[in-house]
Amino acid sequence: MKTYILASQSPRRRALLPLVGRDFEVVVPEIQETIDNRKSPEEAAIALARLKAKDVGKRHPNRLVLACDTVVSVDNQHLGKPENEDDARRMLELLSGKGHRVVTGCVFTKMDQEVAFYGDAEVFFHELTQEEIETYIATEEPFGKAGGYAVQGHAARHIERIEGDYYAIMGLPVAKVYRYLRAYERGLLFSGCNLR
Repeated sequence: MKTYILASQSPRRRALLPLVGRDFEVVVPEIQETIDNRKSPEEAAIALARLKAKDVGKRHPNRLVLACDTVVSVDNQHLGKPENEDDARRMLELLSGKGHRVVTGCVFTKMDQEVAFYGDAEVFFHELTQEEIETYIATEEPFGKAGGYAVQGHAARHIERIEGDYYAIMGLPVAKVYRYLRAYERGLLFSGCNLR
């Protein structure tokens, strides 16, 4: 049995797990993801991560579970995954020519204990032409990604700059997850210590 559980269906998070240097089992949570625009990006991302962690934690109460969720926030709107081409187009038009915030909320849970934290970054897009938007949608890369783009994919050609945690944009703030796991291994994770 692997030591830890990642509650996720994201292939990007799974691909980043080896960077953390710990052995994870992946369990897909069974929840309905709905972003609450009344919450701050941090609160919205952590709330969704908490739902995932609780769902998987109920099935594996004696294991340490990590769940994450990513929210893209622009013009006071939180963007999740696009539902279709029109939704992807709407999101890319919103992101075009401006900066936006990406927050990945994370929750570790075991039994009735919980620790929540987040990683974030500001991403600045160049102005996108309609042709560039349509070409990008045709790659099918926007689907399944918060905000309708993958920073590590074809969208890279449209990103002017990034300020903050690159891996938080991909959906797993690697350095923070590593530090929190080290704290867990030293018996400090649920002790209220500040690891930021």
